Amino acid sequence: MAKQDTPQTDAGGYFAGTFRKDFVSSIVVFLVALPLCIGIAVAVGVNPARALITGIIGGLIVGIFSGSPLQVSGPAAGLFVIVADIIAQQKAKFLGFFSGPEEAADGAAMTYALSALGLSVLVAGAIQAVAGKLGIGRWFQAVSPAVINGMLAGIGILIIVSQFHVMLDHQALWHGHKAHGGLQYMATIPEAIWKCFDLTEGTPHHHLAGAIGIVTITTMMLWQSFAPKRLKLIPAALLGISLATVVAMVLSFEIQNLVIPENLLDEVSFLNSTPEWMNFVVDPSVYISALVIALVASAETLLCATAVDKMKPGHKTNHDQELTAQGIGNMACGLVGALPMTGVIVRSSANVNAGGQTRGATILHGAWLLLFIVFLPQILTLVPRAALGALLVYTGFKLVNIKQIKELYKTSWSEFAIYATTVVLIVSFDLLIGVIAGIVLSAIKLLVTFTRFEADLYVNEEEQKASLSLHGAATFLRLPILAQRLEEIPDNVELHVDLSNLTYVDHACFESLMDWAKQHEKTGGTLVIDWSQLHGKFQKEVDIRPNGTTDVQRNGKAKRQSTPVGGGIT
Repeated sequence: MAKQDTPQTDAGGYFAGTFRKDFVSSIVVFLVALPLCIGIAVAVGVNPARALITGIIGGLIVGIFSGSPLQVSGPAAGLFVIVADIIAQQKAKFLGFFSGPEEAADGAAMTYALSALGLSVLVAGAIQAVAGKLGIGRWFQAVSPAVINGMLAGIGILIIVSQFHVMLDHQALWHGHKAHGGLQYMATIPEAIWKCFDLTEGTPHHHLAGAIGIVTITTMMLWQSFAPKRLKLIPAALLGISLATVVAMVLSFEIQNLVIPENLLDEVSFLNSTPEWMNFVVDPSVYISALVIALVASAETLLCATAVDKMKPGHKTNHDQELTAQGIGNMACGLVGALPMTGVIVRSSANVNAGGQTRGATILHGAWLLLFIVFLPQILTLVPRAALGALLVYTGFKLVNIKQIKELYKTSWSEFAIYATTVVLIVSFDLLIGVIAGIVLSAIKLLVTFTRFEADLYVNEEEQKASLSLHGAATFLRLPILAQRLEEIPDNVELHVDLSNLTYVDHACFESLMDWAKQHEKTGGTLVIDWSQLHGKFQKEVDIRPNGTTDVQRNGKAKRQSTPVGGGIT
């Protein structure tokens, strides 16, 4: 075990003192991960095995190399939109050049699309692994929280509007074709709701599917709010799916259940299993998709790791090591045809809250998923699709985080504008467009903030006093403004400079102010500055002595300026 996992690093100490806690936590994490993996697979439109295999790799492989031992990795709702879009695009591309029988077209197109997805995930993993080795992991922390939160909220809205249809057993169609994109899914929601009130015999029972969805969401909400403390370890998601399944079975609801193959491991496939693999190997869109997966998965993973650090005192993430581990995991997922992975906050928080102590809990949860997929896969055929859709609708709502939106709006309107722009563009157009727009707006805001500078001058000629209030960042770009204000100050006045609203001052502006002060002294004037206000705003350390002298430290060498209080530079 890594030193950061537990104080008891030897095997005997681990099994004597920590294994029991990790074992219990791994069971809880497994029970949380199971319905989420299946729900994400249904949302993407692939067999649940592909998501479960991702969870297994996230536990058994990433868990070993992880730089954040308590973080749990697996398929994430945050990547569902990207994956579904890649599959849809590749299927359409395949059908464009397919010349076989029409009845075989859809199956062949799906096989092709999943192979293309596998290559994208493989390349994305390679990008992550290289980025981690190059020490780029820590730089993801520099992305504005408004962009990250906007990305998660945009993904949350897309999950809600798409899975709302799954929750009602409704197929969203836009002008005769399967709906695609947030706006089309939104536009077809009224139709889905209206069909719930159509009780004509022989029509699909959308109202029954909706009832199962309501049971699932209500159970999860009530359990999280009112569950007895000793039973809190039972995952709300598992309880909601289980209760919905029991209700559907007891009342014999005629709704859609999961359909799975007899052997889930048959879903494991390699890139060379597709005859047309050379077509997508040279397809630029595959590599663009890989870059998007790498960026979004890395940002979500490291955001999750930071949250785990806050939840567990003493837990410290090695961001570069974690990024490398995620890269290894995604490369493995790409090779076997599984869905891409990230660090997942729901599972990770469950691990921390259940008492997980080391990476042992993460590894064990992967083992439980493997045992389930081998010995108990047929249980999945009892689960209603509507319940899984409802689970993701609830998950999407949590990603939007209404409380966070309110706090952001109260704190900074500019950050809220970046957040809102990111969300709107993701929902209206594309995830990549939204994230890029958010990053560009953040850069513009930083540029504006760093170059904004105001110098307000007030002169009282009768009392021979003047005040100069500086706001913003005093850089060489704004030196003409400062110089103009200093030229407007009459001779023989006492100038008080207020630096309380100054965020930064560079060498050029500081030297200009000092040079002006020397000239101003020769005319009989004085300059009064509270040097303590410069602390942290300039590279010089200024120390006021009790006798009125000041030490100005430049490049490690002190230069004393003897100035009496009330005269000269104070």
